[in-house]
Amino acid sequence: MAAIEPVPAKFHTSDGLRLAADRWGQGGRVVLLFHGGGQTRHAWGGAAERLAKSGWCAYTIDQRGHGESDWSPGGRYAIDHFAQDLRDCCAAFETPPPVVGASLGGISALLGQGESEKTVLSALVLVDITPRVERAGVERIISFMAARAETGFADLEECADYVASYLPHRKRPKDTSGLLKNLRLREDGRYYWHWDPRFVTDADKRMEDRDPDRMIAATRNIKCPTLLVRGGSSDLVSEEAAREFLAIAPQAEYVDVSGAGHMVAGDKNDAFADGVLAFLDKVRMPR
Repeated sequence: MAAIEPVPAKFHTSDGLRLAADRWGQGGRVVLLFHGGGQTRHAWGGAAERLAKSGWCAYTIDQRGHGESDWSPGGRYAIDHFAQDLRDCCAAFETPPPVVGASLGGISALLGQGESEKTVLSALVLVDITPRVERAGVERIISFMAARAETGFADLEECADYVASYLPHRKRPKDTSGLLKNLRLREDGRYYWHWDPRFVTDADKRMEDRDPDRMIAATRNIKCPTLLVRGGSSDLVSEEAAREFLAIAPQAEYVDVSGAGHMVAGDKNDAFADGVLAFLDKVRMPR
């Protein structure tokens, strides 16, 4: 089958921000994909193309302050803002769509639906995120994001080395041009992450928004078909946390992707896409 090229799209939030997006495929049932903190919609490229080739119309969305989406003028990056953005995106469709959310995107979906009286989404895929997470894993992510947020990189090779030091289980790419999807070249000649540095300002304080008790309460309110995809080598979601989630959400299915870390789709895209497609196809064509 020939490659599918994404078509630019956009969404608007209730507080006036424009969210950049790509549409993969058309005519099929819609599914929305929300990336993790510090990523962009391009994190879903391989998975979104697989979805489109399987008959889905997949929208990959840059969250506020990320990628080509608007930065919040007031630095409004609390989890409640992301949860409301997710509600706004889902409301753009006549029928509530399934949502795939990784890390921040998954938290947004949990709260977006679990703290709403309306049906926001029809099915939920959580990618390596549960109500209870390993604090050390969170701090590692925050440190990685914050370390170069203000200083940037001299060139793509320096950035590739930095990413490789954070993801030693991945082979460092010889062609570094793919990094341009996540970087901006500024007038000073340096490359900077493609997200608002204020997103990581007071990140530890914002972690309090993700209080486990709050997340558990939201999870109990979610009744739609649910899938938890965990990276088998994740330093954020432990097997114990996954079991706790499955006990709280008895309707949930579970896929453990061996050899993948927290960024499951980037580590093991084929295995990730296989699990998500199998789940979504059951949602699309229930027996």
